Amino acid sequence: MSTPMPAPDAPVARRDAATIGLIGLAHGTSHFHHLLLAPLFPVFMREFGLNYAEMGLLVSVFFVISGVGQALAGFVVDRIGARPVLFAALACFVVAALAAASAHGYGGLMLASALAGLGNAPFHPADFTILNKRVSKARLGHAFSIHGISGNLGWAAAPVFLIGIHQASGSWRVAYLCAALIGLTVITLLAFNREAIDDHHQAHVPRHVQPQHVKGEHAMAFLKLPSVWLCFSFFFFSTAALSAIQGFASPALSKLYGLPISATAFVVTGYMLCGAVGMVLGGFLVARVERLERTIGAAMVLAAALLTLGGLGMMPGVAAAVVVSLAGFGTGLAGPSRDMLIKRAAPPGATGRVYGTVYSGLDLGFALAAPVFGALMDHGSPSGVFYGAAVTLMMGVMSASLVGQRIAARVRA
Repeated sequence: MSTPMPAPDAPVARRDAATIGLIGLAHGTSHFHHLLLAPLFPVFMREFGLNYAEMGLLVSVFFVISGVGQALAGFVVDRIGARPVLFAALACFVVAALAAASAHGYGGLMLASALAGLGNAPFHPADFTILNKRVSKARLGHAFSIHGISGNLGWAAAPVFLIGIHQASGSWRVAYLCAALIGLTVITLLAFNREAIDDHHQAHVPRHVQPQHVKGEHAMAFLKLPSVWLCFSFFFFSTAALSAIQGFASPALSKLYGLPISATAFVVTGYMLCGAVGMVLGGFLVARVERLERTIGAAMVLAAALLTLGGLGMMPGVAAAVVVSLAGFGTGLAGPSRDMLIKRAAPPGATGRVYGTVYSGLDLGFALAAPVFGALMDHGSPSGVFYGAAVTLMMGVMSASLVGQRIAARVRA
């Protein structure tokens, strides 16, 4: 019997899969390090005598450094390429985990947070530059979906990994040494498969249609586009809500419903896993829906409603934890449409700079929101964590709607 010949698209599909998988792994690693410290906040508060506001400031330091660095990293990526920048970022995560393992007070935790923020800074401009240059158009929506899913899985894995190793070993320092090994392993895997993430070789884009800079246009010209700043504001508002969930949903649920912290700590994991499911479905919607802002709006309104319900304090504690976790489905569903919306808003030849600038809104949202929600907890308002998250999601819906309207008007013109 003769062996069937592979489809002509098979080699391209394999190259796409390799690039998507490696970038997804790197992105998941970056999100794991978003929560390098947060899952063990109760341990640090007990051991070093700290409060919620001080814990929130650690989050702020991470995202201020990441946000400023991310906007700058977009220019570096456009100039020297994404791959070397990606390796440098992963190396920063290894050093950050080692700094956390050796911390002897608040200053040591602050250093670990700063190093992790420095490592996180280049990820979105580097990741999306590689994906946009190497992945074929037919699979780009799914690439964005997998990219988002891997990030959610990184967020979901961090509490389980760090809390689990801390409880098994009796030492949070051992947990951070193990986290450093994760970073080293990912660097090794990417190094052995470095060709698949080489953004200087545009595997699927014919030379005659490769995007070029507009002749004579200043490198900062993209900053004049209202759509770029509307995308920035969308990230700011939507991630302010995420900051509330990641940093304070667990203690807020504990105070509202009397659940043990050991149980509520895994609400973040549930939220991220539900988000991953939403992103799978969102990847299919990208290819089928023209007005992406409508998908984003419906999904985020659903998430806001569930978070509000969780903050009312009117249902059994376990049910509230489930409802808050399910809100992650709505934000996940919006994720691939969000990333494609930014691609449509970006001018040719400025991928790294646009993604760097827009995603710095994510960092600013985390940085400013964390102390605010921490102060709400310190002042005895756990419900405010969920209400505030719902309000910021609705502000994000408004921003996405304005971006979509501008893109639609440009297409009509």
